[in-house]
Formats: sequence, C-alpha cells, structure tokens
Amino acid sequence: MRNRGFTLIETLVAMSILAISLVVILQLFSGGLKSSRLSDEYTRGIFHAREKMDEILLAGELTEGVIGGEFDDGFRWKAEALHLDIQEAKDVKLPFRAFNINVDVIWDADGHEKHFAISAIKLVKPGKGNL
Repeated sequence: MRNRGFTLIETLVAMSILAISLVVILQLFSGGLKSSRLSDEYTRGIFHAREKMDEILLAGELTEGVIGGEFDDGFRWKAEALHLDIQEAKDVKLPFRAFNINVDVIWDADGHEKHFAISAIKLVKPGKGNL
C-alpha cells in the first residue's frame, strides 16, 4: 500500500496561490474604501456649496465682493459676487441689477486640495447696498 498525500511542493504552490489571492482581495477592498471616502468628501462638498449658495440667494441685500469662511468639518468656502453690466436700450431703465455669484468649496484630501464650485445669477432691485 502506498500512502497518498500532498507533497511539499504541492503544499507550497497551494499556499502561494492562497497568499496571492488574499493580497488581491485586500487591495480591491482597500480601493473600495478609498473610493467610498472620496465620494463622501465630494458629497459633503456639494452639500456645503449648495447650502452657502442658497444662503446668499435668499439674503435680502447683495453687494459686490468676496467673502469666505470655514465649516465645522474642515471644509472651507469662498463666495464672490460680481456685478454684471447689462447693456440697456437707449431710453429703457432696467428695474433690476444682475450679479454673478460663484461659490467655491475647498478641502484637503490626501495632501491635495480638492474643489467644488457652483455659480448662479441673481437679479436684485436697485437700491442701497445693491449698487
């Protein structure tokens, strides 16, 4: 009777295949976690940009200039309002002023600075504080 079993070479080959498979699986898992974190950061950046844009659009007065600040979670923001010169007809006075509003949200991710920017145009009645 012959004893049947695995040779040392067969065992080493099986262990090598198992080790390579585990490394590949762990790399895929790590890449998925990194993608999930990046997606979460962009989602929060978009949320912050929309929140700040809504706040500016709903404000009663709007003046030309740049303002900025920081959110509690480390995201920073910068908003810029620029007066748009609209060409009026010869004898027509427009009942509004137009502003181009740009909101930029900035955050640091893995040593790189990431940005998300949105813009809108707001029409306001001319008056004090509105140019």
